[in-house]
Amino acid sequence: MAEEAPKLSELLERGWRELEEVEASSEPLNSRLLQDKVKHGLALLEQARRGVAELQLFSRNEELEEVASADLKFFLLPALLGALTLKLNTPTKRMDQLQTARSQFMDFLRCCKDYDIGAFQLPQSRENSKVEENTAQSMGAPSQPNLVAMATHRQAKIERYKQKMEMEKKLASITDLVRGGNAEDEQVREFYLLHIQKWVSTSLDEMESLDQEMELLRGREAMKQTGGSSHPPRQPRPPMRPFILTRDTAQAKVFGAGYPSLPTMTVDDWYSQHRRQGVLPDQGVSQKTAADLAAEDEKKTEQKEEEEEDNEAALQRARDWDDWKDTHRRGYGNRQNMG
Repeated sequence: MAEEAPKLSELLERGWRELEEVEASSEPLNSRLLQDKVKHGLALLEQARRGVAELQLFSRNEELEEVASADLKFFLLPALLGALTLKLNTPTKRMDQLQTARSQFMDFLRCCKDYDIGAFQLPQSRENSKVEENTAQSMGAPSQPNLVAMATHRQAKIERYKQKMEMEKKLASITDLVRGGNAEDEQVREFYLLHIQKWVSTSLDEMESLDQEMELLRGREAMKQTGGSSHPPRQPRPPMRPFILTRDTAQAKVFGAGYPSLPTMTVDDWYSQHRRQGVLPDQGVSQKTAADLAAEDEKKTEQKEEEEEDNEAALQRARDWDDWKDTHRRGYGNRQNMG
């Protein structure tokens, strides 16, 4: 065991480092670089897991105090394997990857439960939860959601989050000492116990998320098997014909539709029609139009001459009236009011 421990420790540390680099990277998860890191980390951790299983480092019959501080890190193997498995980008094998990751997280939580690390309840599978709900409904229990259970679950998540933040603060103060090899045995033990407790919280959250994803994938697969949907496909609608919003046909004929009429010809038709008539700007003015313009000019000239003659006659009458007033006083010839 003394000869194998350094090798197993190195495998664990290298696989753990691959996971941290993948999580800290800004590259997309489906990139070739990160996927190679994920696969390499899985290979290292899987090799370390087989070595730990052969050496039988852990047993249900021993207490946590009996585990050496240097061996505590191997508790993390299933959790690290589950986290890396979830980062594989193989859509066609997603369900298998989710089931594998769930099994690995559950192995980690069971091991922590056996050694009494942390106070938590092992999560149930979706199948067991549905069986309990169906049993409760068959016994006449109301089908409404259990508000007390939902509130308790929410409060537990909040407490886990607070504890996780507190553990990260403690880890930040001793990480450099442990990674540099300058920490004492008590500090090394505290370092790995804090990581184990942190991964307990992480595993519970991850299992809840992947259970929801597995349920969505099962529903999608069921829809594919049933043809995609229980509703018949919609028939395409026929194109709508234009209509006029008026009270009756008579009103439309008398008053119109209340908006400009629909076009009776296209722009090309209008252009062709005016081109045949020869009235486009680039064709000049047609002969018919020139004749009309000449007639209008002649008529305007005659009207102007008549107006000038009328003006001369009016002017002569005004002059005669002025001359008459000069030789006749006001009231001349009015004999009606004379006494």
